[in-house]
Amino acid sequence: MSQPAITTTAPPAGKTDRWKRWLSLDNRFVPPVFITLILLAGHLSFGILESYTKTLLAIGTAMVAELILGRIFFHKWPHLASAYITGISVGILLRSPAFWPYALCSLLAITSKYVLRVKGRHIWNPSNFGICVMLFLASEAVAGLSIQWGNNLWAMLVIWALGSVIIWRLRRFHICAVYVVSFVVLALIRAWITGDPWQSEISPATGPEYQLFIFFMITDPKTTVRSKLGQSIVAFCVALVEFFMRLDQSIYAPLYALFVVGPIAMLIEMWLNSRRATVATPAPA
Repeated sequence: MSQPAITTTAPPAGKTDRWKRWLSLDNRFVPPVFITLILLAGHLSFGILESYTKTLLAIGTAMVAELILGRIFFHKWPHLASAYITGISVGILLRSPAFWPYALCSLLAITSKYVLRVKGRHIWNPSNFGICVMLFLASEAVAGLSIQWGNNLWAMLVIWALGSVIIWRLRRFHICAVYVVSFVVLALIRAWITGDPWQSEISPATGPEYQLFIFFMITDPKTTVRSKLGQSIVAFCVALVEFFMRLDQSIYAPLYALFVVGPIAMLIEMWLNSRRATVATPAPA
């Protein structure tokens, strides 16, 4: 006589599980939410935006370019979180009386993801690439954000606390920590060399542009090396190159430092990986 089939059903989700689902957030949406909070806090406190219209133009251009290029190159509709971050970063960090630099910068940034690729990976952070190209080639028409948080320490502390929690959740806090410690130590050394007050050398870290740089540019998962040790070394190298550029009075030293160090680190990692793969593959008899 056959035994009746035993069926099991999952217990109904309790209130706790439902609350966890409501409160949990896809990691892809965490950076856009956070960067929007930086935008709102910075603009409402200190007016860091050139204008809402120009920022919306940068965001819209980035998202449209992402959709079109993603469809052309990969035959699918891409997720737009990355494009949103790129566009809003351009809107915050770029300064120009004209509208066209915002659209062009976003277009350059997104295009770099699809054109400047090595072994299937883009090697520049998109917003960093677009902004650096515009600052270098169109310096007569554009400038970078240079507004500080002023004397309002609470605004900076809130952003740093919230950003640290989010980056820790994304398991990239070590990158931020290594860079910040390196920046502070090198700033003190720079103050000793130049004779400038140490407060003036450390003060750039209080600016909204540094919040974006630390929490989004140097931690970008698509354009950073894979190992934690490698990520920490690269973060230190970015701070070191920035140190020398600041000694040379470069205004946009952190952006240029990442522009130089980031791709080199990616290419070195790819070369090392290919060497390991060659050694691991046995030669044919």
